[in-house]
Amino acid sequence: MAKRLYQEWEGSNQFFLGGRLIFGPDVRSLGVTFILIATPVTIFCIFVARHLMQRFHYPSGIALMVVTVVYTFYVLILLLLTASRDPGIIPRNAHPLEPEEEFDLMMSPSEWSEGQTPQLQLPRTKDVMVNGVVVKVKYCNTCFLYRPPRSSHCSVCNNCVQHFDHHCPWVGQCIGLRNYRFFFFFIASTTLLCIFVFAMSAIYIKFLIDGEARTLWRAIRRSPASVFLMIYTFVAIWFVGGLTFFHLYLIGSNQTTYENFRYRYEKKENTNNLGILKNFCEVFCTSIPPSKNNFRAKVQQESFTSGNENSEIMGHIGHVSKSVADIQKGVKFMWSPIDGHALAIDIGGLHRQWSHGMKPVTENKGEFDDASLETLDTLVKGGDVRGANSRSSSWHQKNGS
Repeated sequence: MAKRLYQEWEGSNQFFLGGRLIFGPDVRSLGVTFILIATPVTIFCIFVARHLMQRFHYPSGIALMVVTVVYTFYVLILLLLTASRDPGIIPRNAHPLEPEEEFDLMMSPSEWSEGQTPQLQLPRTKDVMVNGVVVKVKYCNTCFLYRPPRSSHCSVCNNCVQHFDHHCPWVGQCIGLRNYRFFFFFIASTTLLCIFVFAMSAIYIKFLIDGEARTLWRAIRRSPASVFLMIYTFVAIWFVGGLTFFHLYLIGSNQTTYENFRYRYEKKENTNNLGILKNFCEVFCTSIPPSKNNFRAKVQQESFTSGNENSEIMGHIGHVSKSVADIQKGVKFMWSPIDGHALAIDIGGLHRQWSHGMKPVTENKGEFDDASLETLDTLVKGGDVRGANSRSSSWHQKNGS
């Protein structure tokens, strides 16, 4: 029975509601953040806002409580939208990319004898044009793709993310192209909520001093919850407020947190900077692109298992690369055009079989079929073969192959 994509997903994400909601692996931290927001607001409503309702006139007192509750729900919804959306995950390839040039068996004879397998060599970087400027993009060995500009692989979620900003432990999710806007609204709205609670708690203390308490100390004893909320929100304002102003700077200069921390544009021009106004419009006035992943789509299990085909190929190489002696005897590792697998061919043995009119057989006595003989003839007589690098060729020459 075909499974859905989210059930075969190779990243570290956690899915809920049948793949409709995607969270990071540290989704529990989302609950901690929820408590850190909801708890002080609940204390405020019970011990401060309820008393302020009696001191304000009729519409104002009710409005105070309604605004507090509604605005808190708004902040929590932004938190959920930030944490439960696909941040811009780039779908990984099912198997490694094929090198544009001949691959390199980058191993010495001693490493072959230790049972290790060769690795296909791909360029680590490629040059692409961005706004008329050449930008290098890196190859991801985990996702088997060249990452688009400004993308990065998150080590926590184990995914490549478009416009990667950072992995936020407070929301338990990567912040990227598709949820950065909600993340900024969340931290900015949380800052305003903290300022509101701080101001209302201070006003209530002032009412107590002007009324029956008379002194600050008595007012504190009458409403310790107000003092606690003022201290709590004061500390929170420095944290989320500072984070808000930092991201205002990043948006204005069109940087990501990842780029800023790595001093990406310290010594060179930021080709993404379009000017303050256009930079803000790019974040807040453009449509959010759709997800590149349909997590509820049904997939064949074998078609999604990334690297399986590559593992099978390397397994063939591992089976036939028993020792350095194989190479020294004239065993040549080639990428077979017959079936696309790596083969170890005893070149000398095939020459001997061919010269005596015998039908060539492999080391494990398996015969080649007639359709493959013409191809093998090309392999043996030095035709167009992919796979032998300069070093492996030199080994064969030294050993008479």
